[in-house]
Amino acid sequence: MLILISILLLFVTALALLILRITQREFRFAWLTALSGTVLAWLVVLLWQTQLPLSFTFPSWQPASLFTASPGLSADGLAWPYAFSLVTLTVAILLTSSVREDFPNSYLWAVEIALCGIGLMAVTAVNPLTLALVWAALDLSELIAMLREAPDQRSSERAVIAFSTRAAGIILLLLANAVSAAAGKPLDFLSTPPQAGLLLLAAAGLRLGVLPLHLPYHSESSLRRGLGTMLRLVSSASSLILLARIPTASLESPVTPLLLILSAIAALYGGWMWMRAPDELTGRPFWMIGLASLAVASALFGDPTGTVGWGIALVLTGGALFLSSLQQIWLNRALWVGAWALSSLPFSLTAFGWQNNTSGWGFFLPVFLIAQAFIMTGYVRHAMRPSTRAPLSAQPVWAKMVYPAGIGLLLLIQFILGFVGWDGAFAIGTIPAGIAASLLTLGLLWATPRFAFLNPVRAHWVQPSVTPRLDQLYQNLWVLYRWLGRLTQSISNVLEGDGGIMWTLLFLIFFVLLITQRKP
Repeated sequence: MLILISILLLFVTALALLILRITQREFRFAWLTALSGTVLAWLVVLLWQTQLPLSFTFPSWQPASLFTASPGLSADGLAWPYAFSLVTLTVAILLTSSVREDFPNSYLWAVEIALCGIGLMAVTAVNPLTLALVWAALDLSELIAMLREAPDQRSSERAVIAFSTRAAGIILLLLANAVSAAAGKPLDFLSTPPQAGLLLLAAAGLRLGVLPLHLPYHSESSLRRGLGTMLRLVSSASSLILLARIPTASLESPVTPLLLILSAIAALYGGWMWMRAPDELTGRPFWMIGLASLAVASALFGDPTGTVGWGIALVLTGGALFLSSLQQIWLNRALWVGAWALSSLPFSLTAFGWQNNTSGWGFFLPVFLIAQAFIMTGYVRHAMRPSTRAPLSAQPVWAKMVYPAGIGLLLLIQFILGFVGWDGAFAIGTIPAGIAASLLTLGLLWATPRFAFLNPVRAHWVQPSVTPRLDQLYQNLWVLYRWLGRLTQSISNVLEGDGGIMWTLLFLIFFVLLITQRKP
């Protein structure tokens, strides 16, 4: 019941904020209401640790012949860190919202809290039916948010493309369920059959933008710090959890080397673009692709626990960086904790990232270590706050206390989860890999100011008006789709016009002639 209680707390808090916004627009304690409900949910998720593993099953769906499995939720040592990271991120978003220009905004807080509730359902989903429903809810939420903020038709089209890509991931998930059912065993994420492993990997990789590499969004919403961060990180976590459920036996496939090559390309591309992004928000899509690629690589290496390390690093380390909007020297220095979390050194979040390699494809590891160094270098560069940011000292006294607490909470949880709380905690890891990635990072930090090609790209190079080459294929497919749509509409207009009956009779004559042909 603890799973259900925490989710209900989040949804009830979101609903209460919406009701207060409608009925009492001058209500002065909306922020305290949002923070109180979220902190309670955070405490309940923390209590999960005392009763792991947890499970909750909803009433059976009817007819039983059609629905062989009912929606359910389950938390273990791999799902709990994701859930705890998402709730911590939500608390941090509410705390740091105190310094934003749109403060107070109870509507945004309600949406962010509800997204966290959906995220908890995703990372605790026990079967494909549950996860498919949650993915659909997340995708619709993201589509609505992006369409509302889209400045032009091109941005709206990109939102639809992204939605279609994620819908294809849902189809692959349901196909994995069908393959498992055909083998005589309904798919359960706690005991995934090998037949469904690669399909689950493809579903997660497609939604993460890794398999194949694609970047649906070039620009971000104007609500970039709060809602934008929540949307992106919750969506990523809901797909990353699937990588932790892939059985090692399913990786004994001829396509595994190809998948590793594709993952390596995505990791290098994401890491390189992240390192050279002009700021952390512009580079945020590349941050997610880069770290998601490392998580996919861990899954292909046969290390489900390693995928969780990369996943919670994506949420916690990225969340701390993306929510940092003000200049304060001690906070800037504290952000270096994230570099340690990404390093794969002993007792870090990602220490388990390269610890196990049961697939026998270890010679791919140096490529991923280079990509890891790109990501760490970009993180350190973005963490060194530019002096152009507004200083924290200009904020009210209460905001100067609340805002650092939000950033500090994310950094503290990174440190704690490195030592306790989940299956990959207190891990020594592969020390040579951690040292190699760290030394490469130091070398890149030394070389960046000395070599022009390593410097950040100019801001106008990454504006929405420019289309990256690796994304051109998806633009061409969209052009083809629109052309087919216009062709279909033209045919429909002809058939539905005044000459529609004549065209119908003509097609009927041709059809009769075709089926009545005889050889001479």
